[in-house]
Amino acid sequence: MRRRDAIKTLGIGALTATAGCLGGFERQSAWRDPPLVEDRPDAVYLPAITEGMKMYGKTTAGPYGVALTYSYPHRFWTVAGSELQKTVVESDDSLHLMASLWDNETGTVLPIDSGLTIEVRRDGDLVAEDVAYPMLSQQMGMHYGSNYRLDGEGDYEARVHIGSPSIHKTGAFADRFASAETATFEFSFDTDTLYDVELKRLGDEAGTRGAVPAMEMMGVPTGKANAVESLGGTHLGRQTSSDAVFDAFVVEDGSRLDGDGSYLCVSARTPYNEFILPMMSVRATVERDGTTVIDGKRLRGTLDPELGYHYGIAVDAIEFGDTVSLDVDVPPQVARHDGYETAFMSFETMQFER
Repeated sequence: MRRRDAIKTLGIGALTATAGCLGGFERQSAWRDPPLVEDRPDAVYLPAITEGMKMYGKTTAGPYGVALTYSYPHRFWTVAGSELQKTVVESDDSLHLMASLWDNETGTVLPIDSGLTIEVRRDGDLVAEDVAYPMLSQQMGMHYGSNYRLDGEGDYEARVHIGSPSIHKTGAFADRFASAETATFEFSFDTDTLYDVELKRLGDEAGTRGAVPAMEMMGVPTGKANAVESLGGTHLGRQTSSDAVFDAFVVEDGSRLDGDGSYLCVSARTPYNEFILPMMSVRATVERDGTTVIDGKRLRGTLDPELGYHYGIAVDAIEFGDTVSLDVDVPPQVARHDGYETAFMSFETMQFER
């Protein structure tokens, strides 16, 4: 009996939770509404099930490295402002198609908000086209994806259209990523191959605080934030809010970044896997001897080859004894897979002392 026939025929509980099997879930149940942890914490947690992925290919397009991967159609949560909305699997969704994007020279993952679109064609005819959401997954990290409807099994062409990033860039990145590019992939869609993608049930661990380790992605970067010790400058400390981890630094020579004085740099990352947390609004207030010298100034989301993705602002100086307060006005505007959707949404003020 072929795998997909077994999945159609066997009842719940007849299959075991092993790699490549649906772990006791019928196919329709696993795709449309897989188990979701009850009483989820307002934090990163281990999901009820984990889904693997397979790769259609890797290529380059201008300065970009691009990979096209796929998995089962599955739910995810989108974020608009401070609102979270669940996207469910539709009955005619064929697969969850994903693109990873990075700088081909440094391997730095690129979180762009200018739009990344995946277009699917068959024999020259358009089958599907949609904006792929910037997404966070505990296993894949930072990527772009959505559920796509195909026209049955067979051969297709996918075109990944990369918009010119509007993100602020500094250092050696200042003049890079200036143009839009397209990466093209030829692939075959086969449901037997799709059903071989790993799908596991976590059991009693589901719902506990923690994260599934990141996958080995066949050379595809996952968006892990730069190691704290590599960022340089004066480390003001580490604070946690809404289960996100914030490290603040003062770089004394900000000339290559944003100005002639100092530079306040904030690196925001997920706990456990330490993936970057992009596309949020962060504001800084600096107090000195009871006087406010910087009042709620917005830090700019910035891409730098040495500091990685961070939030930064040029300042005249941050002196010893100063207090730096950080407030997040808008949470990360990235979609989330299971295990991240309840975290990184409602932040408290964080304070750092120099």
